[in-house]
Amino acid sequence: MADLLEVNELTRFFDMGNGELCHAVDKISLSIAEKEIVGLVGESGSGKSTFGKTVLGLHSKTSGTVKFRGETLPQQYRPADFQRLAGKMQMIFQDPYSSLNPRMTVGEIVAEGIRLHPQLNSAGIKERVAEWLVKVGLQADHMSRYPHEFSGGQRQRIGIARALILAPEFVVCDEPISALDVSVQAQVVNLLGELKESMGLTLLFIAHDLSMVRYVSDRMAVMYLGSLVEIGKADELYFDPKHPYTEVLIGSNPEPDPEFERSRPSTAIRGEIPSPVNVPAGCRFASRCEKVMDVCRQVTPPLLQLKDLDRQVACHLYR
Repeated sequence: MADLLEVNELTRFFDMGNGELCHAVDKISLSIAEKEIVGLVGESGSGKSTFGKTVLGLHSKTSGTVKFRGETLPQQYRPADFQRLAGKMQMIFQDPYSSLNPRMTVGEIVAEGIRLHPQLNSAGIKERVAEWLVKVGLQADHMSRYPHEFSGGQRQRIGIARALILAPEFVVCDEPISALDVSVQAQVVNLLGELKESMGLTLLFIAHDLSMVRYVSDRMAVMYLGSLVEIGKADELYFDPKHPYTEVLIGSNPEPDPEFERSRPSTAIRGEIPSPVNVPAGCRFASRCEKVMDVCRQVTPPLLQLKDLDRQVACHLYR
């Protein structure tokens, strides 16, 4: 299967003033094949959302490249770049409350993208909006209402319709279920799965819930303090993690079994995640790792392909 997106050593630093830099995304390389769903997981502050936004050009790149269908995308987008690429790459945002303009009707919000591509007249745009509202489980007459009249799950469906009405090939889903009730989360994930199959979408699915990511993804990538530490097939990585961080991250994921939860040993990660402004030398997880060695504090491990396994791991245990 051909790669739709190729990210090579993508870096995004933020200037904090006084000569300090926040290493939000640091030399990440990741390829995503056509019609594949890659789940991106990691603790809060690990750089997941920044990575997704930098891939789409919402943040300019400090260094590195992003290729879409073989085309190298600009380091910093101009308005013409956004307009040209909006029909190919889109984003579903995390917060369904702040990502919708409260002064615009649902019809105006969903139609905003296609108004920039004047292939349709007003009647055609209204018809397309009505069609997409129905596709995401709302009603056509909802287009005259405002965001505050809808629940969180309904607002996220509006955000999905806004992103997909342009029929993009690649969509970054930036924690699209984290602000929703558990019962609504499953509905939104199932909707995304149905639309992925019917439209042939390629997705980067960013989330905290590892069980949900395993359920929805073909592959999983684990991120820690701006870098990738492990990439592999979703089920294999979930049930047989190789990197020490992945092990404790999955081990701390709650299971829906009270007896199991009461009897299993604690798997909490010790210590605090280091500051992305003052990144330590060597492996970034060394200060919290139970398997740390002297080399871990001195040399940064590269992301290497494991022999006889479809897995990439950045850990000195496998060198």
